[in-house]
Amino acid sequence: MTEREVPLSRPCTGEDEIEAVSRVIRSGWLAHGPEVKAFESAFAGYIGVSHAVALNSATSALHLALIAHGVRGEVILPSFTFVASANAVVTAGCTPVFADIDPLSLCISPAAIEANISEQTIAIMPVHFGGRASDMAPIMELAEKHGLMVLEDSAEAIGATCDGHMTGSFGAGCFSFFPTKNMACGEGGMLTTDDPELAERIRALRGHGIASTTHERHGSHNPWRREAVMPGYNFRMPDVLAAIGRVQLKKLDFMNERRCEHAAWLDMRLREYKGVQTPTPPANGNHVYQMYTVVLDPKLYDRNAVVNRMREQGVGASVHFDPPVHQQEYYRENFPHSALPVTESVAASILTLPLFPDMTKAMLERVAEAFSEALAAGQRTS
Repeated sequence: MTEREVPLSRPCTGEDEIEAVSRVIRSGWLAHGPEVKAFESAFAGYIGVSHAVALNSATSALHLALIAHGVRGEVILPSFTFVASANAVVTAGCTPVFADIDPLSLCISPAAIEANISEQTIAIMPVHFGGRASDMAPIMELAEKHGLMVLEDSAEAIGATCDGHMTGSFGAGCFSFFPTKNMACGEGGMLTTDDPELAERIRALRGHGIASTTHERHGSHNPWRREAVMPGYNFRMPDVLAAIGRVQLKKLDFMNERRCEHAAWLDMRLREYKGVQTPTPPANGNHVYQMYTVVLDPKLYDRNAVVNRMREQGVGASVHFDPPVHQQEYYRENFPHSALPVTESVAASILTLPLFPDMTKAMLERVAEAFSEALAAGQRTS
């Protein structure tokens, strides 16, 4: 990578993570060991919930939360998300119902949720977009009024708050530790909840339906006895990833602060351009900028031309998310949907700029410079 190349994202890892992995390898407990339990305890404390269950991905967390709920029906969620959100609904035997988003927060619209509630609705899945929480107060009111489960897709919002509470503490929270997320293990996910019965069912479901782990049975009477209490999956997190997660969690607030500083600098530079909507922080919480996205006025700019021009210059701009889920082949053909005008407009005009904790001032300057040049090149002439 040259000095003028800037990747879209990069995990903030170093010697502490290397030492954590080495410690696990030396211990002999590569899986089913004590690191996972320690990570779960620390993560639950950070989010402010009673239980956290470590898994192999956020997708598995979403899937198991619906399976453990034990009721099949319709789940209301935004189409403006990564397809994993909807995939988890379908593979759990439920039906996705897509609702439109708010044009400023880019999160699901509470009014659109309400318009889509039916007798078949069992759950609401707000997806916290790009580091900003959905507007949870009206969503929780709707859930209580209609007796619905709330399943937070918090993959992009570790550390974000709404009304003084962390994402993942309102309903059942599902987090991702993919390398592009605010804290990274390489892969992995976590489910958070205050419901002990839900946590217990998910712990069994993640490990073939067996309620206890190998480490928990180690040293007990008849440790080889493994009894399934339900049919389950192999969705467990290995100890190597949990060890990385424990280090990353300790650094999370610092990494999020750096993201916010970089975002503020980009805000200052980009707001001078006509027809460019920068991220909108919530009035009732904080934004942790898992992504830095801007929405372009489609009458003024060709979004694809802007993104491609930046990439030609070695600056890793991208698009999240186009096409939205309801326009992708499987969902288009199998799940009819109501009109989603805001989703479709935003998907066609949004772009993501590089942002990660250890960006330098020179990298930020390079992103702003490349964006300015690409904006000029992508300007519509008529």
